[in-house]
Amino acid sequence: MKKLHVSGVSPNFYRDIELIVGLFFPKAKVVEVREEADTLFHFEIQRAGQIRVDVTLTDSNRDQVWHGTHEWPAPPSASEKEERKGIKQVVNRALLQVMEEATGIRQPWGVLTGVRPTKLLHRMRLDGLTPDAAAAVLERDYRLMPVKIELLQEIVDRQTRVLPDLYELDREVSLYIGIPFCPTKCAYCTFPAYAIRGRNGSVEEFLAGLHEEMEAIGAWLERRGLPVTSIYFGGGTPTSITARQMEDLFVKMKTSLPGYEGVRELTVEAGRPDTLDAEKLDLLRRWKVDRISINPQSFEENTLKLIGRHHTVQETLEKYELARSMGLHNINMDLIIGLPGEGLDTFRRSLQVMEELKPESLTVHTLSFKRGSHMTRDPEKYKTADRDEITKMVNDARDWTRRMGYVPYYLYRQKNILGNQENVGYSFPGEENLYNIIIMEERQTIIGLGCGAVSKIIPPGTGRIHRVPNPKEPQAYINTYREHIRKKLEVLDRAYGVESVM
Repeated sequence: MKKLHVSGVSPNFYRDIELIVGLFFPKAKVVEVREEADTLFHFEIQRAGQIRVDVTLTDSNRDQVWHGTHEWPAPPSASEKEERKGIKQVVNRALLQVMEEATGIRQPWGVLTGVRPTKLLHRMRLDGLTPDAAAAVLERDYRLMPVKIELLQEIVDRQTRVLPDLYELDREVSLYIGIPFCPTKCAYCTFPAYAIRGRNGSVEEFLAGLHEEMEAIGAWLERRGLPVTSIYFGGGTPTSITARQMEDLFVKMKTSLPGYEGVRELTVEAGRPDTLDAEKLDLLRRWKVDRISINPQSFEENTLKLIGRHHTVQETLEKYELARSMGLHNINMDLIIGLPGEGLDTFRRSLQVMEELKPESLTVHTLSFKRGSHMTRDPEKYKTADRDEITKMVNDARDWTRRMGYVPYYLYRQKNILGNQENVGYSFPGEENLYNIIIMEERQTIIGLGCGAVSKIIPPGTGRIHRVPNPKEPQAYINTYREHIRKKLEVLDRAYGVESVM
């Protein structure tokens, strides 16, 4: 772990400093300088009509010094909270400047380290900024590269075209239903995913609890008269359960939810090809599922074995063609940039296969070393491409999707993502997944049911988010789901202004 010796700044800013320096040196840790250090970050903060931050990075080993500076013309009416936020932003921008100068690395997303950069642009649009004015702010104050600004603007334009009522969606809710089972767990995965035949709790007992949760939430929605925008089955891999179990879930969903016929979209993640067969695909078609995912992640056999996906490339192709032949009309496929042992040539071969398949949507992820994943615990086993090659693959994906007629419609970023890049959902126009837009922009309450599901409850007109998590592990869910239902209904009732009746 690299220690960062700093002086001249309050410990309140240490976490932000770690995030910025962590873009260049992962796992960096800020410590206050108490003795002579080989490297030292010194901050000078001035408040004379405007906030100005000067950062000096001294490397005595190489006898080099780098400087960074940034200013913010704080309005006279700024509150203490606003001034503190302004200082943090100026510190981050000056620090990024000095780090880019010292390392020669330009960060594509500037000082932005959060998951949802599109939310920032939406907020600017709501504040009345024109596209040109917003772009200028993103480049000048947040130091984004022009290619990322262009991507953000294209996505925000697409989202407001697909969901013209995006900013009023808090009058409805969406549902996420978590099925925590998979055939095996992938090496990069940290989602709630447990072996379907494992010892983490009975599938039937879990589903009995989920049915009860559906009934309780359906009754609450009926009392409140709230429409449901979208329903998303995720996990894990929902299609890991049997066709009969899936059918029972759909029946319970239809009988429990008021206004089910008015739901705009129903999505089922069928991401593992080894969980699909003709019976399940026919079930999804009969229930008029709007979108499914059949995710190759890679079209390289060796890669699939290394990352723990127990299916073959041929199986992916066969299940895709079977879904097509059975009338599934909106299929998403995922690719991951930077999987171990894969470089630019490998990724281009995957794009060539995609060109033959032409799925309605394609989600291009950049590999992230997530805390708790097999990859993070054993990094020597999983060697990945360097920053420059990752950037070339991201650019190739952007160019290829544009040439093929796909448009980007949602985006998110993750901690420890290779090359400090992003994950982007592309689709043919008109085939965008509404839930993916809603979950990323956080404009609406999403009620989570099942394992690992997190309810994000947003009281209408406030924008404030209350997180209410369900247990991640199946046996824990089985043991406590009634208590979690009660707590969730209490939070929902407070958010929507009624007393709990449970």
